[in-house]
Amino acid sequence: MAGQSLEDVYLLRPLNDALPTAEEKRRSRELEEFLRTSGLYEAVDEGILREEVLGLFNELVQTWVKGVCRKKNLSVEDARAHVYTFGSYRLGVHGPGTDMDTLVVGPRYVQRDTDFFGNEKHCLQYVLSQTPDVSDIQPVPDAFVPMIGIKYKGVQMDILYASLAMITLPEQLDLSNHAVLRGCDEATVRSLNGCRVTDTLLRLVPNQDVFRLALRAVKHWASLRGISSNVTGYLGGVNLAIMVAKICQLYPRAEASTVLLKFFILLKAWPWPRAIHLRVPEDHSLGLPVWDPRPGTRDSLALMPVITPAYPAMNSLYNVQRSTLEVMTAEFAAAADICTTFLHYRGGQSIDWSRLFTPVPFFTQHTFYIQAFPKAPAASSC
Repeated sequence: MAGQSLEDVYLLRPLNDALPTAEEKRRSRELEEFLRTSGLYEAVDEGILREEVLGLFNELVQTWVKGVCRKKNLSVEDARAHVYTFGSYRLGVHGPGTDMDTLVVGPRYVQRDTDFFGNEKHCLQYVLSQTPDVSDIQPVPDAFVPMIGIKYKGVQMDILYASLAMITLPEQLDLSNHAVLRGCDEATVRSLNGCRVTDTLLRLVPNQDVFRLALRAVKHWASLRGISSNVTGYLGGVNLAIMVAKICQLYPRAEASTVLLKFFILLKAWPWPRAIHLRVPEDHSLGLPVWDPRPGTRDSLALMPVITPAYPAMNSLYNVQRSTLEVMTAEFAAAADICTTFLHYRGGQSIDWSRLFTPVPFFTQHTFYIQAFPKAPAASSC
C-alpha cells in the first residue's frame, strides 16, 4: 500500500459518476413497484401507529427519569432523557410488522443495571409492565447489547439504554459528537453506536432515496435466499446497509436498479478478506478498541470484514465462518450472473425482477437434514 492515498487504500473514489439514463430510471420505478407488490412496504395506518407509539413511549420515558430522580432525592427540574430510533426504521427501509430499534439515552445517575432493568417500582422494566397497551416484555440484561423487548399497541420494540457521563442532558443532544462516548463502558458504546452508525450511513450515501430502494431490495433478496441472519454467520441489517452504501458511493449518480445490479456483480469479484470501508477509520484517542487488521491481531483473522463507519470502527460481520462465507459467495455469484444478463438488455426491454428474487429451495437442495428439539423449563419455574 506504500505510495497509495487513503482514498485508494479504502477504495473511496467513484468508479463511475455518469448520470442515469431514462431506461435506468424506468427500471428503478419497476423495481419499486415489484417490491410494493411483494408486500415490503407498510400501510399508511401502520406508519401512523408507529409514530404514535414513539410519542407515547417518549412521554413514558420522561416520567420514568423523573421517578428515578425522586427515588434518589435529586431535583427533577432539568431531568430528561432522549429517545432515538436506529436500524431499519431510522434508515427508512422497514417493512410491515418489523421491529423498531429504539435507544434511550439518560444521565449518569440513571443506570442500566439498577434503574433500566429490574422489578422495583422506579425501574423502567417495572414501569413498562404497569403500562396499558404494553405486552410481551422480554428483558435481556446479559446480551451483547442489553435490551428490553416489548410490544406497545402491537408494535414490536427493542429498547436499548445508554447512560452518559453527564448530570443533566442538554435539550438537543448530538450523538455524532464523539464526546458522548467518554467514560462509557463497552455495552454503552455498543448501544450508542446503533444510532451513530445509522446516522453516519445516511450522511455518507450520495442519494438517500436511491440507497433506501436498493437496500430494501437487497434485504428482500437475502431473506429469500436464506442468508439473512447475522447471529448464524450470515448477513444482518447493519452489514447489508454498509455494503449497499458502498456501492452507492462507487456509483454516486446511479439509479437504484443500477446499484442493485452492481451490488452483486462487485461482490462476486470482491477480494475477501479485503475489508469494505465507507470512510477512512477515525481514532479519537478515547481508548476504545477499534478495527485493527494488523498481522497477529484477532481482526486479522476476519474472513469477510464489513467495517462500521462511526467511531469506534468495528467489523459488523465478525460471526462469519468459512462455511457461511462459501454459501454467501456462491449466492453472490449466482445473483451476479442473473444481473449481468439484465445489464445486457437493450431497446426498452423490461427486467423480470422475479428471476432475481427467487426463494431458495432449501428442502430440495440438500441430501440430509437435522431436526432439533430444544427443551427448556416452563416460564413459571424460571
